[in-house]
Amino acid sequence: MPGTDGVDRRGLLKIAGGSLAALGLTAAGCGGGSGSADGTVTLRYAWWGSEDRAKRINETIALFEKKHPKIKVKTDFQPYLDFWKKFNTQASGGNPPDVFQNAIGFLRKYDAKNVLLDLNQQVKAGNLSMGNFRAGLEKFGEVDGKLLGVPVGSNSMALVIDKKVFARAGVTPEPGWTWDDFHRAMRTIRQTQGRAGDTGYYGVMYLYDLYLRQQGKAFFTEDGLGFTEADLTDWWTTGYEGVKAGVYADPKKIAQVKPKSGVTAEIGACEFTWDNFTVRYSSEGTSDYGLAPIPTTDGRKTGQYLGSLMLSASRRTKHPEEAAQFIDFMVHDPEVGRIMGYDRGVLTTTEQYAAFEPADDVNKEIAAYEKRLVDSGVLEKITPHPAGADVAESAFLRIAEEMAMGKRSVGDAVEQFFTESKTALGA
Repeated sequence: MPGTDGVDRRGLLKIAGGSLAALGLTAAGCGGGSGSADGTVTLRYAWWGSEDRAKRINETIALFEKKHPKIKVKTDFQPYLDFWKKFNTQASGGNPPDVFQNAIGFLRKYDAKNVLLDLNQQVKAGNLSMGNFRAGLEKFGEVDGKLLGVPVGSNSMALVIDKKVFARAGVTPEPGWTWDDFHRAMRTIRQTQGRAGDTGYYGVMYLYDLYLRQQGKAFFTEDGLGFTEADLTDWWTTGYEGVKAGVYADPKKIAQVKPKSGVTAEIGACEFTWDNFTVRYSSEGTSDYGLAPIPTTDGRKTGQYLGSLMLSASRRTKHPEEAAQFIDFMVHDPEVGRIMGYDRGVLTTTEQYAAFEPADDVNKEIAAYEKRLVDSGVLEKITPHPAGADVAESAFLRIAEEMAMGKRSVGDAVEQFFTESKTALGA
């Protein structure tokens, strides 16, 4: 899932999932925002991210207020963990922001807590357009017929590689390579370069989802898990054996260098992550980094989809029309696209995508990677995420790490994951 800005996934998911589960929200109550005697409306807009993202977003807000003088926007941004802490407090008190940054893993949970506004009515009223989205992204924020989020940037899973290490090892990942090819390549890197191949693929939930989708399954169904204990046993056994053989990085070493990547710390030669995170590697490390394709089971099916950060509105807002107009502006206005660039992923609407021309090599490669995915026809619909998905993801990462460190056997790890996930998902 995009947008964590390098924050440790285990910590942030624990906080987001645990506190949300305790909200117990109802639909009644007051809304956010305010109005004035002269008809001016004030919206509260909150997001997570870095100072650079805040600077860009503040520029877009100034542009919006200039074009909509009767709507003022009060902003609030935090690092990821702090964002969710504050948001949960506001939501439990019945006063969440009018508009806020959101992600796929939280849609069903927030919807079940009556936090999210169904934006379909605003689309029908002409305050929000869901036209001109790339590659079917207009469907990304839909849950059970309700429009709960509007995408602002797209990304997809990819393999970030240290190009120099791969070149010295004579390994060239190409579209259609298989998992057998991947594991063989990792062994070659270990044998020829004295460095682990991968930093810990076995603990990446979104990658395991793709592996399952390649076989006609999925990590999640609409109301639970879409795979068996035997499936996970096979996946984690391969990972554990690779760690013990030194083909995959020692998780203790990876933990020691956090928040820096194990790739830029030169512990491993590659790792699976979201394509738009590639910018991070170039700023952290001293080598050349690039994007390689996802391995397949059959030489064709990758199981991939375009993911996205999105904008959602509060069900409690007193100004649903203005909130929808604000979201519409942020996803369609060409100048907003030029200002934001690929900060939150490749721009989702055709107006903004055409308006921004990446000048640096990293962003050009991200755009080219997603274009290849779209043109190749391999993209599918995203797997549904049931309420509690964030807790299951956190458990997957934590327990995989414990297994890799030898704190749990593979069998015990699998059993523990299913126990925790079934509780989180209400199964």
